[in-house]
Amino acid sequence: MFTSRIKKMTPSATIEITSKIAELKKSGVEIIAFNVGEPDFDTPKNIREKAKEGLDLGHTRYTPASGTIELREEIAKKLYKDNNLKYTYKEIIVSNGAKQSIMNALFVLCEEGDEVIIPSPYWVSYIEMVKLTGAKPVMVELEEKDNFNLNVEKIKKSITSKTKCVMLNSPNNPTGAIYSENQLREIGNICVKNDIFILADEIYEKLIYDGEKHISIGTLSEEIKEKTILINGVSKTYAMTGWRIGYAAGPENIVKAMTDIQGHMTTGPNAPAQYASIEALRNTEEAVEAMVVEFDKRRKYIVDRLNSIEGISCNLPKGAFYSMPNVKSFYGKSFGNYKIENSMDITNYLLEEARIAVAPGEAFGINNNIRIAYSNSMKNIKEGMDQMEEALKKLK
Repeated sequence: MFTSRIKKMTPSATIEITSKIAELKKSGVEIIAFNVGEPDFDTPKNIREKAKEGLDLGHTRYTPASGTIELREEIAKKLYKDNNLKYTYKEIIVSNGAKQSIMNALFVLCEEGDEVIIPSPYWVSYIEMVKLTGAKPVMVELEEKDNFNLNVEKIKKSITSKTKCVMLNSPNNPTGAIYSENQLREIGNICVKNDIFILADEIYEKLIYDGEKHISIGTLSEEIKEKTILINGVSKTYAMTGWRIGYAAGPENIVKAMTDIQGHMTTGPNAPAQYASIEALRNTEEAVEAMVVEFDKRRKYIVDRLNSIEGISCNLPKGAFYSMPNVKSFYGKSFGNYKIENSMDITNYLLEEARIAVAPGEAFGINNNIRIAYSNSMKNIKEGMDQMEEALKKLK
């Protein structure tokens, strides 16, 4: 009945959790959600007001398939100001979220028989996106003891004559790791030498702590830039997840091909949201800084709290808004009808016994951990951690 591409696709491991959350809420059970990767802040007022202005001015019609020239020019200014990268508006495409930009790029670069290297843990959709193109995802496992930093040698050994692309996500979802300039330079030079493209997902670039610095891999040499498709968007930085505005920047011929695909699939993104995104890029630094300060407080609290729970260890993330506690010590334990054998088991247990929703590590390619998003209020974080600790104490 279904095509082979659909049969090969694995449903997200979080679908089961989402379904159970809906059932519990319908029964009147209050759930504290740490499974959703989006800021809990309101979209800044100046952006909301600009969207209203856009509606009143009639920005409600189709835009060019690649987005308005005005927004693409503003993105070019942002990339030069923040990342020291020079692009023209013709080298930029605006999509319905960064996810579409990634999918566009993969469809342009990859086909049946190609291989795409993906450091693991990885964002849940990368694997299935690659599989949908007919290419094969090749996972390179990163070590928790190394804070999930890039292992250049492992990546180098994974390259074959079929390797078409390396996917990099820094700051990383789910680990919060930030890749260093030296690591990125090595990877970039390897890709140039082997004629491999780099898909650089930088959606969390502004969410950085402890004086760390975000490096755009394309800044490291002109040759590396020519092999790089940069992915970004307004969702995480400006609390605009529902506005669905992402973008990509890269060589003009690749962006043109991505635009051709998008023209047939969706055409241009939401017009009022594009208009408001210009304001987000121009005039929202103060609001972003305030959000980062609050995320930092939550980050430090939740990691300290997790490490104080017997049986849990948790690295301190350097970016994004996720923590990845190791919960392997609870495997083999049980309480009532619950037997914990893996990250999905403990996720289900915490949902029903602690009334908190987390994401199972297996959804991100790692089974000894769970992902907890601290993009939630400090009140909810404190209550959720208390409930989690009480539930884990019951496991024997």
